[in-house]
Amino acid sequence: MTMGGQPLRVGIIGTGFARSTQVPAFQACPGVEVVSIASAHLEHAEQAARELGIPRAMQDWRELVRDPNVDLVSIVTPPHLHREMAVAAVNAGKAVLCEKPTALEAPEAEVMWMAAEQRGGLALLDHQLRFLPSRQRMREIIQSGELGTIQHARVRFRSDSRAGPGRPWDWWSDVARGGGLLGAMGSQAVDALRFLLGREPQEVLGVLATHIATRADAQTGESRLVTSDDEVQALLNFGWGLTASVSLSAVEPGKPLHVVEVFGSRGGLRVEGLELLRAEVGGRKWEPVELPEPERLPAGMADSEWAHGFLRYARAITEALRAGARFVPGAATFQDGWRNQSVLDAIRRSHSEHRWITLSWSG
Repeated sequence: MTMGGQPLRVGIIGTGFARSTQVPAFQACPGVEVVSIASAHLEHAEQAARELGIPRAMQDWRELVRDPNVDLVSIVTPPHLHREMAVAAVNAGKAVLCEKPTALEAPEAEVMWMAAEQRGGLALLDHQLRFLPSRQRMREIIQSGELGTIQHARVRFRSDSRAGPGRPWDWWSDVARGGGLLGAMGSQAVDALRFLLGREPQEVLGVLATHIATRADAQTGESRLVTSDDEVQALLNFGWGLTASVSLSAVEPGKPLHVVEVFGSRGGLRVEGLELLRAEVGGRKWEPVELPEPERLPAGMADSEWAHGFLRYARAITEALRAGARFVPGAATFQDGWRNQSVLDAIRRSHSEHRWITLSWSG
């Protein structure tokens, strides 16, 4: 895969998820090179570059964005940095992949969307789970009408990754920087519902909770207030009798869970990771839906739904760039990012005002 006879060159801002998932996935794509990585902590970028064989490490993300040797900029940073970085990359003529949630709030996401529209380049959100065969097949069945009238959908996420006060205070604890479960997993839940159902929510009702109120600062050891949420409960009304419930927690013990279920008048579907199950009305059991065998992941990638989804997404992105395409079929665009962020904002507003909130596109 080349652009003008040259390899497609990727520059990555951030050394967290990028280091564990994005870099190995891009490096596994034919004709693709990860040529630079940036971090506000230069030592983190240098360590990642040494371990992953990336030629350049830098502290200033602007240097990476300006670099003429970078074709695709992947932004894998806390959400409060997304707008500035994405707009700069778009205006520099780069293709852009931005981590979710899109931004701090919908007006910022709209600025990103408008910038991408004006430049006309490839600008995408990292909702990689759209590319899992389990979810793509689920969407096909829903859209075909085989389930009859769709009546309800449900997203459930359970983890105890933030249970207890032992985990130190960091940006995830700070709502001003986009921390919290609403952004981290709420964005995935909203995008999954919009993608699978092919419809937009009309109004939302939400309740947020912060169960661990303080955490120790990693540097000073002093107690700091946690301003972000670690539990989300929400209802989404899609109109015409279709509702969806979202239940997310980062403080629940037990086996980790991430499930999306859709129920219609004739049957239901359940996706969990790489597996898709189907139930018929009256059948009283779930039956597996046949899917392609999962492919082997590149060395260094943890075996997870996120990794499998991103590997497929990375290939789709690089193939689109080789073809000079502005869109990747099935991918979340910056417009999707604005719509997702608008729903998240409405859930947060609903929590604050204790009432249903109507989305702007509902009139």
